[in-house]
Amino acid sequence: MKPIDLRSDTVTQPTAAMRAAMAAAEVGDDVFHDDPSVNALQDRIAAMLGKEAALFVPTGTQSNLCGLMAHCERGEEYIVGQMAHTYRWEGGGAAVLGSIQPQPLLQQADGAIPIADIAAAIKPDDAHFARTRLLALENTWGGQVLPLDYIAQATAFARSKGLATHLDGARLFNAAVAGGGDPQAQALAIAQHFDSVSVCFSKGLGAPVGSALVGSRALIARAHRIRKMLGGGMRQAGVLAAAATYALDHHIERLADDHANARALAEGLQGLPGVTVTPPQTNILFVDLAPEKAVGVVDRLRAAGVLCTGLYKLRFVTHLDVSADDIARALLILRQHL
Repeated sequence: MKPIDLRSDTVTQPTAAMRAAMAAAEVGDDVFHDDPSVNALQDRIAAMLGKEAALFVPTGTQSNLCGLMAHCERGEEYIVGQMAHTYRWEGGGAAVLGSIQPQPLLQQADGAIPIADIAAAIKPDDAHFARTRLLALENTWGGQVLPLDYIAQATAFARSKGLATHLDGARLFNAAVAGGGDPQAQALAIAQHFDSVSVCFSKGLGAPVGSALVGSRALIARAHRIRKMLGGGMRQAGVLAAAATYALDHHIERLADDHANARALAEGLQGLPGVTVTPPQTNILFVDLAPEKAVGVVDRLRAAGVLCTGLYKLRFVTHLDVSADDIARALLILRQHL
């Protein structure tokens, strides 16, 4: 039988309807701002998140990097979580390519950085120090939803200290769906607190490629120049923008199914000897194993038909290509091999 792929929500395949939308896309040269599908997507995601402008880019890593470099000059600094993607998982791009110094701080279990720690990390205006310019947060983080009241407090504090704010919202719509009510209203409620937001179309939303950076017109103009430097200028990119637009039309509300499947997986693993499950808030489930169970477990599960990752814990990610029946079958396998 086909393996159940729970490695990431990046493994999704475009649906037949999404492929049809891509095939029918009206295109132009986006480097000349001539692609109508890209332009429409940028206008739409900017409006959805309450910003003046947006920039369509190939990847979330590039979107975050364009944002960081648009906010910070060489030799300046951004405050970020120790386990945040923009610091730990994106190749050190801000430092390597932007000459921006990261100031990583320990995060709490929900991804929040204590405001007292942020305050202590802001450097004095002194030639000995990099100038602290930006606070970068992440939502969701490891599948956890950053509390909205914390977001409001942390960004307000940052502004009071003269810092700009950036959100790595790769899975922003997962956080919005988990918040209950109208997901678009929830996404706007989160985004309004930040000067810039990066959002991925190629994770839970199921598009094959693409992210967007949103912010003010001035910031997006700077980011556009940076995208060119980073090799992110694309030509007839409307075929990709059409997939992202289809995802916005059809794949936001259904994220609730992925969250339900992650909860079902967690509940099915509860009580297994030597297995500790962190209850998921969205579509990402982490599992700790006793040392005797951990050796070779990823390969063992792969051979049995369940794909997952295990850098420091087992990670299972639900997505639109995994059904409730797949979860039931995965649980049968996991109970046998964990």
